[in-house]
Parts: sequence; C-alpha cells; structure tokens
Amino acid sequence: MLYHLFDLLRDSGIPGVRLMDYITFRSGASFVLALFIALVFGRKIIDRLRQLQIGEIVRDLGLQGENTKKGTPTMGGIIIILAILIPCLLVGDLTNVYMLLMIISTIWLGILGFLDDYLKLKRHNKDGMKGKFKIIGQLGLGLIVGLTMWLSPDVVVRENTEVRPADSTETVVTYRPENVKSPQTTIPFVKNNNFDYQWLTKWMGEYGPTAGWIVFIIITILVVMAISNGANLTDGVDGLCAGTSAIIGVALLIMAYLGGHVVYASYLNILYIPESSELVVFMAAFIGALTGFLWYNANPAQVFMGDTGSLTIGGIIAVFAILTRKELLTPILCGIFLVENLSVMMQVSYYKYTKKRCGSPRRIFKCTPLHHHFQKSGADCPDAILRRPFNPVPEQKLVVRFWIVAILLAAITFVTLKIR
Repeated sequence: MLYHLFDLLRDSGIPGVRLMDYITFRSGASFVLALFIALVFGRKIIDRLRQLQIGEIVRDLGLQGENTKKGTPTMGGIIIILAILIPCLLVGDLTNVYMLLMIISTIWLGILGFLDDYLKLKRHNKDGMKGKFKIIGQLGLGLIVGLTMWLSPDVVVRENTEVRPADSTETVVTYRPENVKSPQTTIPFVKNNNFDYQWLTKWMGEYGPTAGWIVFIIITILVVMAISNGANLTDGVDGLCAGTSAIIGVALLIMAYLGGHVVYASYLNILYIPESSELVVFMAAFIGALTGFLWYNANPAQVFMGDTGSLTIGGIIAVFAILTRKELLTPILCGIFLVENLSVMMQVSYYKYTKKRCGSPRRIFKCTPLHHHFQKSGADCPDAILRRPFNPVPEQKLVVRFWIVAILLAAITFVTLKIR
C-alpha cells in the first residue's frame, strides 16, 4: 500500500519518494518490518495463546526433555504469517502476479495449518485433520499456481544461451530479445542450465506444448506437497524448522535477485524472469519473520509454530522455488526436508513389511522423523537396524548441526549451476 502511495507521489518532488523504486530498499524495509513485528507483537501473541491455554500436545516418544514441552503455547505460526503479510502489503507491489501468488499461498496454507492445529486442540490429541484433506488443500494450491503460470500473460521467461565471439576464446551468456511463454526451468549439470517440460511431450505433435504445461502443473503439485509435508515433519525440535527454512530462504532470495536481473542472471547462466525481482521483497519478509520467531522458538522454546507455521513455511518455499523456476533444485536445497520425508516412508514401509513377512516387526531407525533418531538412546531400541549414535545427541547440538548441513546444501545448490 505504501508502495502504491509513493508511486502516486512520484512526481510530487517530495524527497525520498523514489526510494520505493529500488528493490534493495524495499527488501531491506520488508526484512526490518517483519523482524520488528515478530519480535514485538510476537510476545503479545504468545501471552494471548497462553491465556487461552492453547498448549502443545506432546506424543510420548521416550525422548529427553519431552515432558518439559507439554503445555508450551502452539499455533505460533500466526506470528510468522502476520510478520510476512504485513510488510508485503505495505511495501510490495500488489499488481505483480508473483507477489500475489505468494500472498495467496501464504494465506491458503496458513488456513489449512490453522484448521489442523484447531482440530488437534479440540480433540486433545495429535490427530488433527485427516491426511487426505491436507493433500486436497496442497493439491488445490498446486493447481492454482500451475494454472496461473500457464495462463497468465505476465509469467514469461527470457531464454539464455552461450555464444563464443569470433575474436574471443571465452563463451559469453546472452539472452534472446523477446520474452516467451514456456514451461522451462533451471536444472544443474547441463549446458545453459535449462530444461523444457515440453521436451518430454514433443512426441505428441501439436498437443505437445499443452501436454508439457500439464506435466509442469503435475510437478508443481508434487513439489508443493513434498516440501510442505517435509517442513511439517521437520518441525519437531526447538528452532529446527525455523532455522533451516531461514537458511533455505536466503539461498532462494539470492537466486530470485539474480534471476530477476538480466545482467546478474548471466553470471549463473540461468533464465531471466522479467518482473520476478518483486519476489525478493517477499522473501526478505519471510527471512525476517523466521528470524524474529526464532527469538522465541530457540531452545527452550517459548512457543511452537504448529502446523499453522510448518505447513505454511514449506508451501512458501515450494511455491517460491516454482515461480523462480528452481523447483528441480529443491531436492538438493531442501535436502533436509527430503530426508525427513524419506525416513518416515522407509520406517513405515519396513515396519509393515517385517510384521507381515516375519511376524516380528522391526525398524530401520530408532525413531522417525530422522531428527528424533538422534535424540533417542540406542539401548531403548533393540529392534532398530541403525542404533548409532548410541547415546542421544543434545537438542541444541542437534539443531546447530542440522543448520550447518542446510548451509552446506545451499552452497552445493549454487555450485551445481556452475558445473556443466
């Protein structure tokens, strides 16, 4: 709103009005506002949650310090959502299709997570919304994002290509002069770092382009579901999900800034996406909100984000990666979310298989999601294949180590774009 107000006053001669024209200024303002809201109003929201006796319901997994978490205010994701939306509404360009999609995604998954938390509290157990309804909600968001990217005339890309001038021994990255409507994305380890989903459907002749967009929409849905659920599973230790997501957010912010500037995009040899630089403003608010939330969520946590926060965080990361055409990099960048998902799938599958096959069920890990495996003693899990580390890892050390891994994965993601 302030952005559009300043736009009306652009020719008024008032000093400082044109500052809103700069993405860097608005991103900085967005980060500071989000951090301020999370820190100042977060305290008030936590007190209110405590007054309403909205406390965490902890499932007994036999973990150290588990009982101390019971009754801690939950649904703290409200803090994150407000700290993201308010700065974006104030300093964001609300006519930009990318900004609108991110705001819609935040509200959509915020409502989905809120309903899940509400049902848990109402029933006084960890069984909230049925899984099929979560999947339907995530599928719906994936459809909205995918169809908008297909049908909106404002969602275009400019293709990059490498050329070698006759008087030079080095290649130069150039961009085609026209914008194109294409389901292209960035992929590592290949020349020009581009992959077009229509390549998979070109055998369909005249229906190939349409089928290519359908494949893109299916990928969009799968990415939203995978990362949103992965973030949800990662939210089980104080500060783990918020800190990991903030690190991923920094990497995505850099990619969005580079991909939204034709000169900088050429350095990584990635697609130039016109008007996508507005996403930097949103991601700055996202990072600021998570940083402020960590003030209260770091061990020992004064508030938990609940599904209100974790489902929203994962969905934001997924949609942001899709809009910046980096969804195929998420298996590396969001590797922690991926491993958390896989650990649960492997554990459940192996448990059911051994129970049916042998009559005596066994486990692969001591406990899942994976971060709980490191918290549990090997002596308490004689039926687990992987019992090391035998002694539980202290929660603070576990969280910091996961953060370090997240930083390493973010660095590797950028490196893969330069290895061709």
